[in-house]
Amino acid sequence: MIGFDRIRTWLGLGVRSARGTEPDPDDPDLAVVVSAFDEAEAASAALARSPAWREQLPAVLRHHLLLPDGAVSGAAELLEQDSWRLRAAGDAAPAEFGATPADGEVALFAERVQKLDALHCSQESSRMAGLAQRCGGRAVGWVALQRPPA
Repeated sequence: MIGFDRIRTWLGLGVRSARGTEPDPDDPDLAVVVSAFDEAEAASAALARSPAWREQLPAVLRHHLLLPDGAVSGAAELLEQDSWRLRAAGDAAPAEFGATPADGEVALFAERVQKLDALHCSQESSRMAGLAQRCGGRAVGWVALQRPPA
């Protein structure tokens, strides 16, 4: 027997979280619950040190990237294939972003909604680092955002 969530995923409708809906990456009420800007720190350690992260709920995983302006559209196309959205970091302060862009670099967020676990955070960090390197840029780190508890 196939479960309802599996059918929803197969049909491209997404899987509902325990609260009924997945977080919207544009929701201004989302709060950073985990941050990882030290490449030597394991994703499991970053998740373990966060008292605010709720493991059972999906989160917005947001990677901070610095890419050359000319590489942005190509990177966006590659990321969209796996449901990532690449967008400008806007007016994020360097302290909030994790680094200051060099001349010709654009500060970007690659983000998508998913359940977080150490294995997937680690895999996605490696993927973003590889993508940034191929584009001539840098992966700075990542944060996870969730809705505050009700």
